[in-house]
Amino acid sequence: MASVTVESIGNYRMLNSSNGHAWLGDEPEGVGDGLGPDPYELLLSALGSCTAMTVMMYARRKGWRLEDVRVSAAHERIHAKDCEDCEEKEGQIDQLSLKIEFDGDLDDEQRKRLLEIAARCPVRRTLTSSPRVVDRD
Repeated sequence: MASVTVESIGNYRMLNSSNGHAWLGDEPEGVGDGLGPDPYELLLSALGSCTAMTVMMYARRKGWRLEDVRVSAAHERIHAKDCEDCEEKEGQIDQLSLKIEFDGDLDDEQRKRLLEIAARCPVRRTLTSSPRVVDRD
């Protein structure tokens, strides 16, 4: 499966690398140097990219005329009591919001189906399945 290496390279700058690709992560100016996305922006980027890729793959397999997908993703902390469909009712919870837009010659049924398929993105499924994080030596 996926594997990424992260190495500190000064202040809060992090060099992320995987499969010959490299990118920076950082904290915003004032805390870090603002030279790259912060950890939540990286998380949202993974979710947005996976969502768009999943939709594009599905549309291509179906031969649908989807030209472009735009996913806007946001993270916020909300009061649990304000969330009607959440099990947790005390404290704050993390909420990830997605806005998905399609460009192309699609009818309403196709757009509806693409939104259903978007919810099947593997990164989203990982985030919503209580993943385990283990520390290794």
